Amino acid sequence: MPSVTAAASVLPAFMQGLVLSLGLIVAIGAQNAFVLRQGLRREHVAPVVLFCALADAALITAGVLGMAQALGNSPGVARAMALAGAAFLAWYGWQALRRAQRASRLQAADGGAGMSRGAVLAQAAAFTLLNPHVYLDTVLLVGSVGAQQPAGLQRWFIAGASVASLGWFTALGFGARWLAPMFARPRAWQVLDGLIGLTMWVLAALLVRHAMAGA
Repeated sequence: MPSVTAAASVLPAFMQGLVLSLGLIVAIGAQNAFVLRQGLRREHVAPVVLFCALADAALITAGVLGMAQALGNSPGVARAMALAGAAFLAWYGWQALRRAQRASRLQAADGGAGMSRGAVLAQAAAFTLLNPHVYLDTVLLVGSVGAQQPAGLQRWFIAGASVASLGWFTALGFGARWLAPMFARPRAWQVLDGLIGLTMWVLAALLVRHAMAGA
């Protein structure tokens, strides 16, 4: 059984990871918008939530174990990552704006012409792995802070940050269904897709600007 002193050291490391991760992840962004929409559609919510949480945990772990320094010393890789992410976000935004032009009769609980689980997970992977902000937040920032923890406490910091990610995506994906009655109306879906499309384009523009500034 761990001593009182050891337990007192573990808790701050766990809470620091938890609070830092929540502070970064609870924000409007491409990945959150995608998870929210899947939750409203009730389409492959559990696999999407699990994938996003596991991906965050893997990136956080990689950052704490040293990947942060490697990416920080590779501006060319960071620039290419930013441009690839911008291209994906621009394409997805265009798709969302096209949907917003049609008064679809999609129901939130309707299976309808939904995508397969593989296709949905492929989009989740793109939003997670092609978004440079994910690497900047989870790898560089969270990783660099976690790397400052004593070696014996780094795993607790990783655990805290990973729990925050899992809790947030679970709440976002499964909590979205409470909004289902509102989104049973076609107009609400048009507004949601319009907002998502504009958000994607703004993020894409910011990523291009960031990449060009570092060129």
